[in-house]
Amino acid sequence: MPCTTLLVGKDASFDGSTIIARNEDSGNGTFNPKRFVVVNPEDQPHTYKSVLAHLTIDLPDNPLRYTAVPNAITNEGIWAEAGVNEENISMSATETLTTNERVLGADPFVTYEPEKGKPGDDGYEPELIGGIGEEDMVTIVLPYIHSAREGVLRLGKLLEQYGTYEMNGIAFNDVNEIWWLETVGGHHWIAKRVPDNMYVTMPNQLGIDSFDFEDAFGERENYMCSVDMKQFVADNHLDLTLEGHAFNSREAFGSHSDSDHVYNTPRAWAMQRFLNPHAIQWDASDALLTPASDDIPWGRVPERKVTIEDVKYALSLHYQGTRYDPYGRDGAATRGMYRPIGINRNSQLSVVEIRPDVDDRYAAIQWLAFGSNVFNALVPFYANVTTTPEYLSNTTAQVTTESFYWANRIIAGLADAHFHECQAGIERYQEKMGGIGHQIIHETDAAADQQVADVKPLLEAGNQKVADYLKRETDSLLSKVLYEASMGMKNGFSKDDM
Repeated sequence: MPCTTLLVGKDASFDGSTIIARNEDSGNGTFNPKRFVVVNPEDQPHTYKSVLAHLTIDLPDNPLRYTAVPNAITNEGIWAEAGVNEENISMSATETLTTNERVLGADPFVTYEPEKGKPGDDGYEPELIGGIGEEDMVTIVLPYIHSAREGVLRLGKLLEQYGTYEMNGIAFNDVNEIWWLETVGGHHWIAKRVPDNMYVTMPNQLGIDSFDFEDAFGERENYMCSVDMKQFVADNHLDLTLEGHAFNSREAFGSHSDSDHVYNTPRAWAMQRFLNPHAIQWDASDALLTPASDDIPWGRVPERKVTIEDVKYALSLHYQGTRYDPYGRDGAATRGMYRPIGINRNSQLSVVEIRPDVDDRYAAIQWLAFGSNVFNALVPFYANVTTTPEYLSNTTAQVTTESFYWANRIIAGLADAHFHECQAGIERYQEKMGGIGHQIIHETDAAADQQVADVKPLLEAGNQKVADYLKRETDSLLSKVLYEASMGMKNGFSKDDM
C-alpha cells in the first residue's frame, strides 16, 4: 500500500510521549473503507489463514486485547493496520517500501502461485503458498508482544520462517522506545531504534540510512537484524559504501529510481521542510536538499518539540507554500508535479501516543482520521477499551453519512473542486475537533485518576463523547461544503428565479 509514516521520539515530542503515525493509502483507482474496532481475546483466531497468500499460521495461546483499523470489506483479508494492545504496546503495519534488483536476486519474495491444472494431469503444478504481508502482520504480532523491542523480534522470527511477498516498513512503540523494522528481500530484515530526540520521515521507500552490525550482533541497543544478515550482505556484494565509511543500508537495500523522485523523496522533503524550516534553504535553486534528493536523512532533531497537530499537518501536506501545491495559484508548470502526502486515496491516519506521565490504565491514545487528510479532522480515542463508538466501527460498503469514513469521503469529494471557498470552514472544523479532543482527554484523565475500580467504562464513555461531538461537527461541515459546491455548479445563473 502507498503510505507515509512519521515517528517522533519521546524527547522530541511535546509531552514526552513516543508517537508513531502513519497514513494508510489505498492503491490507485481504489478506496478501502476503514473501521475502528477492538479485538477481544475471544475473537482472536487460534489458527490464522491469510486470504492473499493462502498461508496458515498457528498462533500462541492467551492473546492480548488490542485495537485495530481493519478493512470494512474483507474480501482481501483483515488489514488491521494500526493498534494498541492492553499492555500499551503499539504497532503500525505497513509502509510499503522499495528495493533493488540485487536484493531481489539474492533473496526473492515468497509469492503465492495458484495451482496449474488438476492433480493427476500432465503438467500439474500444486499451489505455492506465499509469505506474510500487510494483510497479516498486526493480527499475528500485536496481540502477543509486551514491548516494542519484543515486537521486532517476533515479527523478525516470522519473516525468517515464512518470508514475505513485499517490501515493508513496520513501526513499534511502547512508553520508552520506538523501533522501525524494514524487510529486505523475501526473508531478511533490519531494525533501528528511533533516537529519543529525533523524528523520522518515511515515504514509500527504504529509509534507514546507516546501520551498525557490531551493535546488531552484540548488545542490540539500537540495532537488530536477521540472524544471517551480515553474511547475506557479504555473499551478495550488497555493501556499496566506500572504504572508511559506515555501512549505508539505504544504498545497499533501497532504490533511487526516477519514479522515487516524483512519488517518494518529495514527501520526505516536505515533512522535513515543515519540521525544520531553518535547517537549510529548502526552496533555493541551489538547495542542498531538493524534492528529488536521494540523501534526505532518515531522521532529524526538530527545531522545537513536535505536537499532535504538527503530526496531523505533516501527514496532510500537499506542498503548501511551494509551487508544487495542486491547490496553489502559482507555478502552473509545476503545480501537482509531486505526489502529495494528503492525497485523495488516504484511507485512514492513525497516530498513537503512549504517554509517560499518566496512569498505565489510560496512557495509550489512538488518534484517528478517516478519508483524505486535507479535509478531515484528527480525534483521540482511549485504547484500553473493550468496544469502540458505532460512528467509527459501523463502516460498510454502503455510502452513508452515518459513517465517519464515508462522511469524510463525501466532504473531500465535494470540497476538492471548491478548495479556496471551503478551506476556512475546514480549518475551523479541524481546530475545533482538535480542541474538543484535548478537552475530553483532560476531563477523562482527571476522572480516571480518581477511579480505583476498572476505568474501561469511563474511557469508553469518553470515547463516545468524542464520537458524538465528531458526528455533529462533521455533519455541520458537510452542510457547509455542500452549499459551497452547489453554489459553484456550472449550471448556475445569477438572475433570481423566484
